[in-house]
Amino acid sequence: MDPRPRPELIDFHGVSMTRNFTQNWEDIQNFQARPDDVLIASYPKAGNTWLCYITDLLYFSQTAPEREQTLQIYQRIPHLEASFEFVMPDKGPTPTLFNGTDMINNLPSSPRLIKTHLPVQFLPKTFFEQNCKIIYISRNAKDSVVSYFHMERMTVLLPEPGDWRSYVQRFMEGKMVFGSWYDHVSGWWKKKQTYPQLHYMFYEDLVQDTGREIDKLCFFLGLSPSAEEKERIISKVQFDEMKTNNMVNMSSLRTMDFTVSSFIRKGKVGDWKNHFTVAQNKEFDEDYKKKMKDPTLVFHTEI
Repeated sequence: MDPRPRPELIDFHGVSMTRNFTQNWEDIQNFQARPDDVLIASYPKAGNTWLCYITDLLYFSQTAPEREQTLQIYQRIPHLEASFEFVMPDKGPTPTLFNGTDMINNLPSSPRLIKTHLPVQFLPKTFFEQNCKIIYISRNAKDSVVSYFHMERMTVLLPEPGDWRSYVQRFMEGKMVFGSWYDHVSGWWKKKQTYPQLHYMFYEDLVQDTGREIDKLCFFLGLSPSAEEKERIISKVQFDEMKTNNMVNMSSLRTMDFTVSSFIRKGKVGDWKNHFTVAQNKEFDEDYKKKMKDPTLVFHTEI
């Protein structure tokens, strides 16, 4: 794996971040969105890559099928705020600068599909000014912390996770890259009330009935794939398929150690039960009730 030191958490305008996602801040805030841009937003490890793949197939599997074979998912759908160097297998041993805003501005495709993990208050204003379609996917807190823990264990691009017990505490305190899960999901939910071009999805719904959620997504995006095309997409985006798809599973990145964990790990709802102790679960639930005050935002920890 890449030998570089792991980044430190910094306080960035009241939100925990690392410099990998803030050093390009001026370009991020000055980013010029286009009216047909589609933004795919989430807290980390909430199904963003899954949704990116679904959206990419909906838009381009018929018109540009070669994308799937020739471009990694992170090249097809660049990460807006990401800015770091990493080695890409097709470019030799020399590190490539991954700069999200530059990659987006150089995209030849239209519409541009863009990924972000930014909390809503950090999003460049032009996305709202241009009335861009935004898809936000959220995932219940317990499965989110488990998935994030395994992600931090296997990549040098995130801070050292420490042990599971201290990690859960850190999660509850919001000392995570991209800040508090509670603030993130609630902030985007609140934005949905005033910005009709925001489609808010739940990971658990997508697991439970992928076809139904793709139908809702198509309605929001104004797309109408044939029944055959929809079935083809559903089969491609199953977790077992994605896990072995080298254009989606991030296996080409040397910044990740796949002997520790795979990037696409389980995709299950309720895996938290294999990690939380009874005492941890009780403490987590009590803390959750204090932080999640909006009765309209409801998550399911099992299906």
